[in-house]
Amino acid sequence: MSTDTTATSGEMIEICAVQALSVERGAAALLPDGTQIGVFLLDDGSVHAVQQYDPYSETNILSRGLVGTRRITVEDEAHEIPTLASPMYKQTWNLETGEVLDAAGAQKHPIRVFDTEVRDGVIHVATAPRPLPGSAA
Repeated sequence: MSTDTTATSGEMIEICAVQALSVERGAAALLPDGTQIGVFLLDDGSVHAVQQYDPYSETNILSRGLVGTRRITVEDEAHEIPTLASPMYKQTWNLETGEVLDAAGAQKHPIRVFDTEVRDGVIHVATAPRPLPGSAA
């Protein structure tokens, strides 16, 4: 399996074997500083990690979210992006960036995304998240 993203945020730590995850089902993990994350294996083999905390329901539940895709158009070219919907109120985020795609009528609250790598069948996740969408790096 190839590397999903380039590590740019913090030290990379081992989380679990890829085969320990079910496709399009999240799993919760705990980083050394106590941060809870959700880790997702998609059907294309890519691995994504996001904060576990759902800013809308104010619970640590995003690893139980609904994984899907959404077609977007960028510069007249259509792309499918992976999405994550809250299992509580169904707000939807871009799983690659954390950007809110559908706030379900509420204020937009992006989520933190963590860089991931797969090395020899083992998932590694950055200990620090990427900057939030729209924030200064």
